[in-house]
Amino acid sequence: MSAPTPDGPARISGRAVSVSADAALLAAAVELSRRCPPSPAAYSVGALVVAPDGRVLASGHSRQGDPAAHAEEVALAALPPGAAAGATVYTSLEPCTHRRSRPRGCAALIIAAGVSRVVLALREPPTLAPCTGVADLLAAGIAVVELVDLAPAVRAVNAHLMGEPPGA
Repeated sequence: MSAPTPDGPARISGRAVSVSADAALLAAAVELSRRCPPSPAAYSVGALVVAPDGRVLASGHSRQGDPAAHAEEVALAALPPGAAAGATVYTSLEPCTHRRSRPRGCAALIIAAGVSRVVLALREPPTLAPCTGVADLLAAGIAVVELVDLAPAVRAVNAHLMGEPPGA
């Protein structure tokens, strides 16, 4: 599949189809979440940092290289300082605000990086910790888009924490 352009077509098996760039990039973040090593006490999340021109600048998933790493943290850390300014973060789950393993949550890291927009599929359930990520991002002037059509895929990846049977 070729990369979609905003509101433009992508080619799948030689035929043009209409694909939302946000949905395609968020779906890629959800796919990254499937690479996470399993954890009974942490969500599996995938994230992309995308430049305003649509180039993927960095990606990451939970527990990538460090059992305490979060997806947004990994993706942002892969960039030089200032490189995420004006970018969009695509994350399968709402950026966290409370962490046991680090002094700052992912929402704070996104705000500090100068990201202008966050696209997510599912708000963080209160299973592990309270989360005000969306509210914090909005208060900082960051646009937040929720694409709830991808929420079932995020729930499926994290079924072990959400009380759902695998494959639900």
